[in-house]
Amino acid sequence: MLKKNPVTVIIIICLIIAGLIDLKNRGLFFRLLPTTIQDYLVDKGITKNGD
Repeated sequence: MLKKNPVTVIIIICLIIAGLIDLKNRGLFFRLLPTTIQDYLVDKGITKNGD
């Protein structure tokens, strides 16, 4: 079994959290998504209302 460096695990967790926050606030990653996926996320109420 692979031993993972604790720093690597922490960095991966931080990136996942940052990605979720980005989607919630319609950040850069959200804007790079195709329009159909953006519309789906907005319709489901996953992102904040705004714009």
